[in-house]
Amino acid sequence: MTTNADLLAQYRRVLPSFLSPYYADPISIETGDGSWVTDVEGTRYLDFFGGVLTTMIGHNHPRVNAALHAQVDKVLHTSTLYLSPPMLDLAERIADLSGIPDARVLFTTSGTEANDTAILLATSYRRSNQVLAMRNSYHGRSFTTQAITSHSSWSSTSLSGLQVTFVQGGYRLRSPFADFDDQAYTDACVDDLVQLLDMTSSGDVAAMIAEPIQGVGGFAVPPDGLFGAMHKELANRGILFIADEVQTGWGRTGEHYWGYQAHGITPDILTFAKGVGNGITLAGCVARAELMDTIDVLNFSTFGGNPLSTAAGMATLDVVRDDDLQANALAMGNRLRAALDPVAAATPWIAEVRGRGLMQAVEVCHDGTLEPDPTRAAALLEACKDNGLLVGKGGLYGNVIRITPMLNVTAADVDDGAARLVAAIHTLA
Repeated sequence: MTTNADLLAQYRRVLPSFLSPYYADPISIETGDGSWVTDVEGTRYLDFFGGVLTTMIGHNHPRVNAALHAQVDKVLHTSTLYLSPPMLDLAERIADLSGIPDARVLFTTSGTEANDTAILLATSYRRSNQVLAMRNSYHGRSFTTQAITSHSSWSSTSLSGLQVTFVQGGYRLRSPFADFDDQAYTDACVDDLVQLLDMTSSGDVAAMIAEPIQGVGGFAVPPDGLFGAMHKELANRGILFIADEVQTGWGRTGEHYWGYQAHGITPDILTFAKGVGNGITLAGCVARAELMDTIDVLNFSTFGGNPLSTAAGMATLDVVRDDDLQANALAMGNRLRAALDPVAAATPWIAEVRGRGLMQAVEVCHDGTLEPDPTRAAALLEACKDNGLLVGKGGLYGNVIRITPMLNVTAADVDDGAARLVAAIHTLA
């Protein structure tokens, strides 16, 4: 029988050293069903991370599987050079859902590529290489998206053709304005934005890109309306707003279908990825036609809009709508928080529990302080695994546990997962 140790040896032999699996004793995932997975050694785990928010409606979902099987029997690949019904149908669905008027959709293969496309559109349209991004942000691993990522632990290079200025806003816990109430915090961030524009730009900034809730940054949640207030200043100067919805889209926050809707705005450009294919490679960029049409040279995508991927995407979105999974995300997120909040309040090394819907985080610090404690966070990740629960880790300092159940998670599984997480916390007390 193949073991986890066998696979780890192979992993280290053939993959780059900058890739690293979770856990002191990494595990495989051999099979999955709903919110549960089993490794090659037969150990079963409750999956509250979903391959980084990607298996959005559960492993082995029958409707997604049926759509995939049906498409496999037709054709696996065509590219955008041909008229593909699954691609066109899904593009039309997403354009309608996006909220962007006269929207056009370009499918890509990853969130990184989608954000790369958004920056290409904005800088071409505005004829400027100046871009604003948020502090504590993460937008991908390409040359372009590394430049707009404000995470030293994820930054592979400082070289870029972009001039990027990072703005205050998303990560409230460690902001110099952390003690302000919501309105005062918003006002201070807007004042900072205005000063940066007045002092550091040449007056023709292309765009600001922001995650409505910062994903890799540890699910940092700004006050509702923050980006709406910023958008007023940006719009006055013709600066475009890009919403990176790679992790916040498709109803995960519960309260809204898109994260941007908490801020009373419609973005000029929207990017998506992660859960829309329920594990199948699918991502994209949405923009109004005049922005998308700024690219007027020959272009196509080999794998973007692949018929197999878009068939999975259509089936996934059908399930989200038909089963009202946005409402489930809200209800189950509240249920999870009801179990976690009292324990966090009684635990001196938990600085904060935060998030929306089924996008929750626990920030781990040294007792009674805001000094990050990545060692204890790593120990909590291990303790969760030992208790049969898979969660994620993130944050600027690697001290945030990320909890993202499937959108169709049941109340029984939420209670089970919360109990496993609470037990793990108690082992470290």
